[in-house]
Amino acid sequence: MTETMKNLKTACLINPRAANSKWMRRKFLRAYLQKKLPGEVCDGLGDKKTTVERTVAACRDSDVIVAMGGDGTIADTLQGIFEAGRQGDVLFGVIPFGSGNAFRKSFAIPKNPLRAIDRLAEGIARPIDLMEVEGRVAAFASVGATARVTGEKLRGTVQGVWGHVLAGRRLFDTPIGEKTIELYDGFDMSGPFDARKVTSNFLDCIVAKTNYFGYSWNVAPKAVVDDGYLDVTLFELGPLKYALLFPLIYFGIYQRHLRHFKAKRVVISGRALPIQFNGEFLGDRDRVEFRVLPRAIRMVCPPTRRAQKRFQKASS
Repeated sequence: MTETMKNLKTACLINPRAANSKWMRRKFLRAYLQKKLPGEVCDGLGDKKTTVERTVAACRDSDVIVAMGGDGTIADTLQGIFEAGRQGDVLFGVIPFGSGNAFRKSFAIPKNPLRAIDRLAEGIARPIDLMEVEGRVAAFASVGATARVTGEKLRGTVQGVWGHVLAGRRLFDTPIGEKTIELYDGFDMSGPFDARKVTSNFLDCIVAKTNYFGYSWNVAPKAVVDDGYLDVTLFELGPLKYALLFPLIYFGIYQRHLRHFKAKRVVISGRALPIQFNGEFLGDRDRVEFRVLPRAIRMVCPPTRRAQKRFQKASS
């Protein structure tokens, strides 16, 4: 951090179960964290409710809130900051220590926790956008096949990447019916619009502020973390073609051929739509609304050229 930020009070919220409980075994890592980021350490987190509550409490007298864990811990910590009403006051930092770590990838935060701690200690605070999904704060979401797979994986007993692979069979029984997508205050290839309604039989719809889903999947390559818009991509193809093209989809190459929009508010309607956000399965709903939260929080980002590329050129 900068010299000024070094004097700020830090609270680090740690998921001790992340990365197969390595936190409990790595005494050097704990000592290094305390040396580089002295302050409160909350490592007794359990479920989502506990993480949110502990974050709300930490926000009362801390200047910097750090989430150490996977995407779930990061999402719950962000939710706690917003429920405390402190998103305009505290800085937010991330030390990846989970399996997916899509959020850290979107900000070029090193996967190695020791290097991530170093980058956080010397980082630069920059405002980033987030989005609201049914009252929850999120960085990425999807409607359709990937949400259905996420729900199946969370119900299963196999964790990590193999859990997702096994759950991938649900891709082939995802209903593909007609959906309505309402987009407000945005633009696409044809130009800007105040409101636009499109219909689609999409297999999957990605609504994102960050580029990646879990395991470094570049699902939304055109998303920009501070442009003030939601990034919407429609995967209008069948499940077999989707599976065959997945290597190109994984690296964000095939997305250039898909319908794509930028909008500040998005409403998707259909029948029993599977919905997930931040890797959490919301369930099946007939309607879901997404709204951008521009410059929602200041995030401590690595002071590297690679990290700066995630932002608009005008903001660098």
